[in-house]
Amino acid sequence: MSTSATASVSTHILDTSVGRPAEGVPVQLAARAGRQADWQALGGSATDADGRCKDLPALPEDTTHVRLDFAVEPYFLKKQADAQQDAPANRDSGAGAFFPEVAITFAVVPGEHYHVPLLLNPFGYSVYRGS
Repeated sequence: MSTSATASVSTHILDTSVGRPAEGVPVQLAARAGRQADWQALGGSATDADGRCKDLPALPEDTTHVRLDFAVEPYFLKKQADAQQDAPANRDSGAGAFFPEVAITFAVVPGEHYHVPLLLNPFGYSVYRGS
């Protein structure tokens, strides 16, 4: 929950290649106070069955920038292994994902909530500020 002195962040992942939430994706949260400041790792979580991280750490009061790091390659490797049990190998067999990690950096202001969904597929991604 954000206060007038802090911002808050939430996220979820939708695997657009199957139209379903991406479960089990590790997400790390970092913050900094100003453009020139060092990043402070705050901790992380993993997406649940609904593709949501419901327990991301709170942001420090002086946060001006936030970074969400999504480790998507293990998710795609597992998905690919599961699919190959039922189908012949595809042209990208063993590749996992073109983007093995997705890092999203955005500016925040105190008192605001930022919901940042990740729309993901093996060859691309898109993000936006949700509500």
